[in-house]
Amino acid sequence: MKLKLIILPLILFLSFGQTFAQYPQVETKLDKKIKTFLEENASNWTDMNVPLSDGKIIYDIIIKNGYTNAVEIGTSTGHSAIWIAWALSKTGGKLITIEIDKNRYIQAKANFKKAGVSKYIDVRLADAHELVPQLEGKYDFVFSDADKYWYKNYFIAMEPKLKVGGCFVGHNVGMRANGIRDFLDYIENAENFATTFDKNSRAGMSISYKLSEK
Repeated sequence: MKLKLIILPLILFLSFGQTFAQYPQVETKLDKKIKTFLEENASNWTDMNVPLSDGKIIYDIIIKNGYTNAVEIGTSTGHSAIWIAWALSKTGGKLITIEIDKNRYIQAKANFKKAGVSKYIDVRLADAHELVPQLEGKYDFVFSDADKYWYKNYFIAMEPKLKVGGCFVGHNVGMRANGIRDFLDYIENAENFATTFDKNSRAGMSISYKLSEK
């Protein structure tokens, strides 16, 4: 019985330590505000949001590469967008994020305000099938976390708008969802992209860097 009482706190301590370590170092007032908001809402991110670990992965990709022009396809209620915006607050960038559901869109806007990242996010209520092909300009980071059967189409639409050196990340690619296999076959055979898969993501994340124009 004593052994169980000792082991349980140890497990809880290690779990807490792993979770705590996943957050970036706090250096500014904004860092503190974002981190506090994420910690206070850590158990509330349902409704198709990414887990904390995956948020940190995309944060690190943006920071490492100094990306400034990002697009997110599928906002949900804003968890991943907050991580992206947090990174962009460091690089001086901005995110366009697209959500089709009005209730999730409204909740996401409220969450962005509470987290203090609204100025880094242009959130749009729209059908990504229509809006993504219409986006103008060049981007260096794309995060796709919407309807899986349309991933390949999103990639094809964004590929010419993605700068060389830019990155397209697909979320939930470990799912056996309709269209995922077609998407993976396409990106793995795209000669001007180098694709890897993050082993630390339970949901599965494809990370494709653009090496050159076609």
